[in-house]
Amino acid sequence: MAFKATRIKDIPTQIKDQKLVARRRRQIVDASVELFMAWGFHKTTTRQIASAAGISIGLLYEYISTKDDILFLVCEAIHAEMHAAVTEALDRTEQGVHPLAVAIREYFLVCHRMSDHIVLIYQEMHSLPANWRSKVMENEEKITDLFVNVLEGLMRKNDLPELEKRVVGLAAHNISVLGHMWAFRRWMLSNRYTIEEYIKIQTSFILTLMSNSQGPSLKDTISEREGK
Repeated sequence: MAFKATRIKDIPTQIKDQKLVARRRRQIVDASVELFMAWGFHKTTTRQIASAAGISIGLLYEYISTKDDILFLVCEAIHAEMHAAVTEALDRTEQGVHPLAVAIREYFLVCHRMSDHIVLIYQEMHSLPANWRSKVMENEEKITDLFVNVLEGLMRKNDLPELEKRVVGLAAHNISVLGHMWAFRRWMLSNRYTIEEYIKIQTSFILTLMSNSQGPSLKDTISEREGK
């Protein structure tokens, strides 16, 4: 499922130069994240955001209509960068490197790079209007679907054991959340691991679990439990 940030066009702007719009909005997003993290979404004013972004309040409103728009743009920026990083990683072939490992690495690096943005989503997504909130959740699902597609592709090539569709979905969600975990637990994790160590250990866990063909399969284990 392709990620296209077309919903950004739903936010009105008076500027016709789309490259300038993208650049200015990213400038606004980055300035907003720091303020939202420090003061909270509701206590931060658009005037503070404009000042932190180095633009006038009048210019700010040429690129957004409300403060809700800014929070939505923060969410869109994260998902767009995650999707691009994983997709580009899958298009590369690296000698001797498992394709899933490449995808996990790029995804985790984005989570590392945008840690504050991710924490902000968890803290403030409830502040978004219902229509924006549902679209953010759709984008989350698209990121998970990327990993579903990776896992299904590897199963078709017999690089992973055959798993039920719902098990593959849960595995994809696990990968997605492990990336987020670095963001919202980094206050502790970063004191014990570098991001490279975290990626290496978590990737080893995931690949070992997914590739283990010894003993009863995950499918059989689930079936046995359901039969009890």
